[in-house]
Amino acid sequence: MPGKQKTVAILTGGGDVPGLNPALKTLVGRASECGYRIIGIRRGWGGLLECNPDDPESLARNTVPLDRQAVRTVDRSGGTFLHTSRTNPAKAGVKDIPEFLRTQEHDLSSKDKFDFTPHILSVLSHLEIDALIPIGGDDTLSYAERLHREGFPVVAIPKTMDNDVFGTDYCIGFSTAVTRSVNFIHNLRTSAGSHERIAIIELFGRNSGETSLISAYLSGVDRAIISEVPFDVERLAGLLVEDKKGNPSNYAMVTISEGASMIGGQIIEYGQEDAYGHRKLGGIGVVVSEAIKQLTGSHIIYQQLSYLMRSGAPDSLDLMVAFNYATMAMDLIAEGASGRMVALQGGTYTHIPISAIMQGQKRVDVTELYDVDVYRPKVRHVLGKPMFLY
Repeated sequence: MPGKQKTVAILTGGGDVPGLNPALKTLVGRASECGYRIIGIRRGWGGLLECNPDDPESLARNTVPLDRQAVRTVDRSGGTFLHTSRTNPAKAGVKDIPEFLRTQEHDLSSKDKFDFTPHILSVLSHLEIDALIPIGGDDTLSYAERLHREGFPVVAIPKTMDNDVFGTDYCIGFSTAVTRSVNFIHNLRTSAGSHERIAIIELFGRNSGETSLISAYLSGVDRAIISEVPFDVERLAGLLVEDKKGNPSNYAMVTISEGASMIGGQIIEYGQEDAYGHRKLGGIGVVVSEAIKQLTGSHIIYQQLSYLMRSGAPDSLDLMVAFNYATMAMDLIAEGASGRMVALQGGTYTHIPISAIMQGQKRVDVTELYDVDVYRPKVRHVLGKPMFLY
């Protein structure tokens, strides 16, 4: 008798980026070619946490069978049709625990976080899933690494708008985010020049300032503030005044990472921590705008790009990488590989141990790429650098 058809589950976690849907479509197509059945998990790790093996309706709400027809057109749009969450089943807060798991076994008054990994493994077994392909950033993939350590077959795909997953030169979503930012920055020049103002553009970027650095580098803005280097707002104000005077249209522009901080100051955060220990960021641009207005007397245009960077359809580079990462991930599954993450290194597609994401932090190489005295991109050497210098 022929063997039972194997099943692969796929999920997307963390922030959405352009390129997720093309990756999902490619995974389904490649799985079909390899003879696998595909199940989509809705809302990332949250979907698995919400699955109650004793409740068919629960399973139907949180999973979806996928075939070529189901994903035929999804690559034409951004985001993820499977939806996403920032749930961490190893550190689930009380509010994240579904009702059917609120049992005597889990005394909700005893602690703030609970590890439901045994439940996740039970759900995967109940769904008869043979391997899992999670698509996410370092937070989402850190839980994939936990499942690998528990012995469950996992092959991961890195995505993040910040391009900061350790071990790979490129993550799905970064190119489109930079392209969007460059376009919006150039569009803002018309208003900044018309009104002779200083424009401050706040970009996503928690710990890595690459989106601010590369967007500034490619769009030719006057100054760039990055997460890695605390800045002196008075020095920045003086530099922008000089830039404005030196511009025939009498305006200046600066990009700033949402995770940036002034010298001696704090990163601006708000709200409660999520399951990975992060609070929401945003607002440093407002603080800097008010400070520069007071210091210079100049009128300010403040623009927070935020979700506009990660919205909409992917550009051709993110399409290419999404297709190829997905193809490689499914091929690894078919070969019986486990505990791997697909990656780009030195311009070549490869794969590395998923544990690599836990072995370091990917940040802007300030010595090679940034002038800390004048707050500008400064690419000292290109030879030998990856395509995006990072």
